[in-house]
Amino acid sequence: MHSYEDRFRAVQLYIKLDKRVGLTIRQLGYPTKNALKSWYREYERRLDLPAGYVCPPRCSQAHKARVVGQYLEHSRCIAEPIKALGYPSRSLLSAWLQELDPQSRTRASVRRHDGQRPPRIRSDSAVFRRHPDCRRRLHFG
Repeated sequence: MHSYEDRFRAVQLYIKLDKRVGLTIRQLGYPTKNALKSWYREYERRLDLPAGYVCPPRCSQAHKARVVGQYLEHSRCIAEPIKALGYPSRSLLSAWLQELDPQSRTRASVRRHDGQRPPRIRSDSAVFRRHPDCRRRLHFG
């Protein structure tokens, strides 16, 4: 990304050198031929260059609201809107949730306040599976 001054200097030199791309690039050493041509076209059209680069938003606010609404309606499962719509990614949906509904996702901490982990809770089925009397040998053959 080049600054406004660098782009303006390149376009002025390009005009001064009778629109010779190679000569301009050799003298300055920085724009590519396609970048220089696009800067010149922009300069011809507006008689100035834009101060910076602005990317248009990829999704409208209505689309974001629809996706976040689907997340909130379907048991707050982040995979549900992604499966249903095929878009957005998990990280983008998380950013939209933080933007549109900051209270919707509060994260629970794994550690207690004293810095120790809570004790592991085992279900009865986990204990049952690990009991030595309940293991069976399977014979394939």
